[in-house]
Amino acid sequence: MIKVHPTAIISGNVNLEEDVEIGPYSVIEGSITIGRGTKIGARVSIKGKVSIGQNCKIYDGAVIGEEPQHLKYAGEESEVIIKNRVIVREYVTIHRGTAIGTMKTIIEDDVMLMAYSHVAHDCIVRRGVIMANCATLGGHVEVGEYAFIGGLSAVHQWARVGSYSMVGGLSGVSLDIPPYTRASGQHALLYGINTVGLQRRGFDREVINILKKAYRVLFRSGMLKREATELLMREFGSYQEIRHLVEFINTSKRGVARDAGGKV
Repeated sequence: MIKVHPTAIISGNVNLEEDVEIGPYSVIEGSITIGRGTKIGARVSIKGKVSIGQNCKIYDGAVIGEEPQHLKYAGEESEVIIKNRVIVREYVTIHRGTAIGTMKTIIEDDVMLMAYSHVAHDCIVRRGVIMANCATLGGHVEVGEYAFIGGLSAVHQWARVGSYSMVGGLSGVSLDIPPYTRASGQHALLYGINTVGLQRRGFDREVINILKKAYRVLFRSGMLKREATELLMREFGSYQEIRHLVEFINTSKRGVARDAGGKV
């Protein structure tokens, strides 16, 4: 059954699949699809062109699909795509894309957005990401799978946060954070490999040790980037994690965060 509270407002081309629930005083208007088993809390606003997958849970006060906070946005029909099993906690905001970007803001499977976090226009948040309370993404940010962004942290527009990385709370990310690393600080610096996070995700000890060696080559050896990445590919190119790390470094447009020093 579909359960819609009598105080909810639904208008436009709205498609609700089986077992969807809409809470009191929520407003659902536009070209919207909500997948099977998804639960929408009270006072939620979903507007514009929005697709939400199956078995998501959206808590009270969340705002999804509102116009992007971009001065050049001219009303184009951009969209928000939220995939399956996504948790959107209280008062989270997720804005539509722009013509300057991909026209899409995308949240992949199994993401958790804690209370008051913000995902701006044209962002891509990959599978399994966790954003803690009040974490904020500027426009065009990409967050790799299973990354963690701590509370009250902000990521600058166009920056990237790599897969399986961890950004500590109260951090400001203005440069790319490589995959598998830990970063924190007002102008976020790197503090080695995210060992605990990798262990929790089932990475082998051998792979973690190789990543630690790679980190030292990239950020502690004093080698030029080209020399360091070529060395890593010669020595450890058989590891897909090393290939992913090197590709991330080589494709950075904003530049990569620096090492903070200290024990790795």
